[in-house]
Amino acid sequence: MCTGGCAKCLGTTLIPLAVLCTLANILLFFPGGKVADNNQHITDEVWYFGGILGSGVLMIFPALVFLGLKNNDCCGCCGNESCGKRFAMFSSIIFAAVGLLGAGYCFILSAVAINKGPKCNTGTGWTYPFQDGNYLSNHTLWNVCQSPENIVPWNLSLFSLLLIMSGIQAVLCGIQVVNGLFGTICGDCKCCGCCGGDGTV
Repeated sequence: MCTGGCAKCLGTTLIPLAVLCTLANILLFFPGGKVADNNQHITDEVWYFGGILGSGVLMIFPALVFLGLKNNDCCGCCGNESCGKRFAMFSSIIFAAVGLLGAGYCFILSAVAINKGPKCNTGTGWTYPFQDGNYLSNHTLWNVCQSPENIVPWNLSLFSLLLIMSGIQAVLCGIQVVNGLFGTICGDCKCCGCCGGDGTV
């Protein structure tokens, strides 16, 4: 597969992942699947919008750029004939780096949220009853949270999904960095015999 085709494949994969991350983050605003009585009852890490901004919005831009690389002709990109395929592949490295930052942001936030556990009502007030992820291996501790109902598995499942999907996004953006370097140095294998040349562009 040529560098442009590879980039399009990566872009096609990134878009549904970005949508899923956005949805997962939105669902976290509904503790236990219910509307929160008070915004202060929502886990703090949800308000950092890791899935919406990091793995959502910031991931859409690289994905669209990757998709567009396949459609760029050999002699130009974005309608500019002075811009060659090599420059287009080089620009994709920059957008891939943006995607890496976004995915990394979401990954770190999700890992912190999982280790910290959800904010819940323990009967004496709204607090974080777990420490250093101790609830992950001891499910009996989940009973400490009296409300919202099923808040522990709800938060754990959604933040775990964000952790996994942002990790996949980071890997895909990393692959595009390498792919972009190859495209910048070697050109695209299908760009032959254009712009007055006989080889790759």
